Amino acid sequence: MFKPVILLFISNIFMTFAWYGHLKDLKNSPLWAAILVSWSIAD
Repeated sequence: MFKPVILLFISNIFMTFAWYGHLKDLKNSPLWAAILVSWSIAD
């Protein structure tokens, strides 16, 4: 019953760290690169 909630919580934490890592390391990259990386991780 709680498995989807736990997986969603873990996914949310992973995406948060991935997004902040991208912002910290790739400040000079264009917006489309950030969108592409975000969607490729999400899929």
